[in-house]
Amino acid sequence: MTEKLLTPNQLAENLGVKPFTLLQYRMNGKGPKYIKLGHLVRYRQEDVDEWLESIKSSQI
Repeated sequence: MTEKLLTPNQLAENLGVKPFTLLQYRMNGKGPKYIKLGHLVRYRQEDVDEWLESIKSSQI
């Protein structure tokens, strides 16, 4: 089965941030893992979930 990949706009909306914030995360290596398909950026939900867990536990 093929998993659905999230666009930066979809992820930004889900997280309540601007797409530019995700761009900054990518540039600084601070955000979730992402996939480059040519010039397109996509996120796997599993990678987003792992990233959210990692930042949640590091802020405790």
